[in-house]
Amino acid sequence: MTDTTYAPPTQQPALPPSRGPLGLAISGWRQLTSMRTALILLFLLALAAVPGSLLPQRGLNAGKVIEFYRDHPRLAPILDRVSAFDVFGAPWFAAIYLALFLSLAGCVLPRMWRQTSALRARPPAAPRHLSRLPVAMSWHTDEEPAEVLAAARGRLRGWRVDVRSEPGGGASLAAERGYFREVGNLLFHFSLLVLLAGVALGGLFGYKGNVLVKQGDAFSNTLAYYDSISPGRLFSAGRLAPFTVILERFRATYQPSGEPATFAADVRFAGHPGAALRSYHLRVNHPLNIDATKLYLIGHGYAMHFVVRGPDGRVAYDGAQPFLPRDASFASDGVVKVPDIAPGPGGTPRQLGFSGFFTPTTVMGPNGLESGFPAARNPAVTLLAWRGDLGLDNGRPQSVYALQTEGLRRVLDARGRPATATLRPGQTLALPGGVGSITFAGFSEFATFQVTHDPGSRLALAAAVLLLIGLVVSLRVRRRRLWLRARPDGRRTVVEAAGLSRNDSGSFDEDFRAIITRLRSRPAALEED
Repeated sequence: MTDTTYAPPTQQPALPPSRGPLGLAISGWRQLTSMRTALILLFLLALAAVPGSLLPQRGLNAGKVIEFYRDHPRLAPILDRVSAFDVFGAPWFAAIYLALFLSLAGCVLPRMWRQTSALRARPPAAPRHLSRLPVAMSWHTDEEPAEVLAAARGRLRGWRVDVRSEPGGGASLAAERGYFREVGNLLFHFSLLVLLAGVALGGLFGYKGNVLVKQGDAFSNTLAYYDSISPGRLFSAGRLAPFTVILERFRATYQPSGEPATFAADVRFAGHPGAALRSYHLRVNHPLNIDATKLYLIGHGYAMHFVVRGPDGRVAYDGAQPFLPRDASFASDGVVKVPDIAPGPGGTPRQLGFSGFFTPTTVMGPNGLESGFPAARNPAVTLLAWRGDLGLDNGRPQSVYALQTEGLRRVLDARGRPATATLRPGQTLALPGGVGSITFAGFSEFATFQVTHDPGSRLALAAAVLLLIGLVVSLRVRRRRLWLRARPDGRRTVVEAAGLSRNDSGSFDEDFRAIITRLRSRPAALEED
């Protein structure tokens, strides 16, 4: 007969309870508010900002975006679909930004609350065995335990000290310093949180706009004057500061190689209607501040002055038209649109359009005329004439810097060739067929300004200063703990001391011995054990 022993069935391990929506939410929040997640999001934010510094942005310079489209016609639409030309307003950038803000808030705010409680708490009591700590020593003295600790307490200035009684007539002293290290660390992270809030405030309520002003002209801070504007998500046009700026003079200088040396604008401005005009010398990195709004000088170019006459000799157009630079030598493109030159067959109005190419220093290159220097040393403009319906009366908006040639016909000369000519200042092109004429009367310069209003800039500046202060404090302040225990040993008193460094423990040994030497510098102190 076989002897068998009964074994109870094996207990199956209990399955963890299933997580409901609340459990998943709590777990997700803990993951989001961990320091590791905050660091990953901070890295992703820095990585996401790289395209904004490498590619032109519409909010900074819309003209550069147009040039990028012209130079990269296939790549530009693909980049535009992913908001590469408006990185800091893209939904994916905002998502990373918001996640980082929530992560820092959930990580820093509870730590600040715990630190507030720690600042009010007593230093930790002395361990039972001080000799087991990394840095410790003991000695005998003829003083009473209370006298030893009272003297030590008086010499530990700058330390938070707490004295406790112990059984057997002894007493212990706990001292700690360097609490501001953690305060500096929290100040650093809290300042980063405030910095993000300041930047977000500017992105929501601020705006950036570009306006082109010809020399001698003025502009008022209204939406109608802006060539392009990037408003914040909660921007209101009613909050625009009602100032006016007049561009009196613009001047630029260049190095012999053609590189820009300086460019500046002399402007006059009034902060509000009816205010007296004041002068300002506007330069690069020296913006004009008007009612918390900054005016930057970001670009310049040439404006062509044309006079167009009809077949009867009457002036149909007399004005200056900006030509946009296409390269560093300021070879520039532009158009002139004349809505009513003269009645055509049946009394219908005729319209003329001119596409032009301006070269401030005209030279003959391998591909035709080009500009050899940015300054106007040998200016000339090449014009090509078109006629037909320019689309000015159909109500559709169109750019003043481009001519839609679809449906237009070129003005031809007697030989059937396009009517084109290169004009110097003062010269006139007579259009064949009795259409009229165009005179290149001269040119002037224009300046491009960026108007920026950022209500969160001061908050961001204050956060940046506090961030540096917190960083310095967290790096310079050292966290220290010190314990003393004095107990009777016959007629004498034995004193035990030990210390602990919360950081940079390698240099604490010498500091500890210096502290103990200062505490023992009393006549009654005896030799070290």
